[in-house]
Amino acid sequence: MIPAAVLTLLIGVGIGSAGAGEEKTSSEAKPQPTVTVTESAAAAKPAKDDAKPAPTVTVTKTVKPEAEEKSADPPADEADSSAGEVVFKAWGSAPAGVDINYGSDSDSRSGKGLPFEKTLKLDDGALYYHVSAQLMGGGDINCSVTVGGETKKGHAEGDYNICSAQVNSGLLGGWD
Repeated sequence: MIPAAVLTLLIGVGIGSAGAGEEKTSSEAKPQPTVTVTESAAAAKPAKDDAKPAPTVTVTKTVKPEAEEKSADPPADEADSSAGEVVFKAWGSAPAGVDINYGSDSDSRSGKGLPFEKTLKLDDGALYYHVSAQLMGGGDINCSVTVGGETKKGHAEGDYNICSAQVNSGLLGGWD
């Protein structure tokens, strides 16, 4: 019985730490604005007894800010990935060139040149899909891989740095 409890604990720790690398930095975290609307209950229902004051109702709504456009977005729309496809992209400036590798855990491919975009058929048995683009002496590049509506992005700048992005197969299905 004790080994089963230890196994259950280890699986729980593994699941709990799976998304630990996706935290936002303080520069990315933005406070959400709050709007408060105060209405008189008398406006909603006529009071039976005019001698009593009507209660005040406060409604608080959280408004999500609109997505900001970044200049580092790829030239093509990232939402163009349809079901059953994996989209690999790399874009930016690499005057000395860029060496690109992409594919899955069982299918590795290579490419060159920017902007770069390739689409492969989704293999449900794949454990992950990745793209990496290495600068050949300088530049500023971005890369992304999109599987089943889930997109991961990377960035590299200067010398021989590597832009890398990977989408993993989920434990219970899907992609993350």
